[in-house]
Amino acid sequence: MTDKDLTIQQVAGLTGLSVHTLRYYEKIGLMDPIRRAKNGHRAYHMDDMEWIQLIVRLRSTGMPIVEMQRFADMMRMGDAGISRRRALLEEHEQKLMLQAKELEDTLAVLRDKIAYYRAWESGEHSG
Repeated sequence: MTDKDLTIQQVAGLTGLSVHTLRYYEKIGLMDPIRRAKNGHRAYHMDDMEWIQLIVRLRSTGMPIVEMQRFADMMRMGDAGISRRRALLEEHEQKLMLQAKELEDTLAVLRDKIAYYRAWESGEHSG
């Protein structure tokens, strides 16, 4: 990525978010107001893209928007919000670790079932 500003359409293409979603995230305070170009259109910069990429990652892990808004508010606090941001991310990490464990357990059950069906198909089943 370069230092060149990006349009909202370019950001949408790069992030997979819709233009509507990008505007919505700005409207609800999930993002700081985006700088405007001389023509009045949004002009996204590298720091905006880094923040959007974090938002996309957090959202993809199931973090509710209200928690992401809390995180954004803590970011605006600067250094004073670091401990609270860390705590929020650690709490989310614990939730993700539990989800990963559940997925691993489910995957093990599925693999056992697949092996059973393969054995059945090949005539190696018992019973």
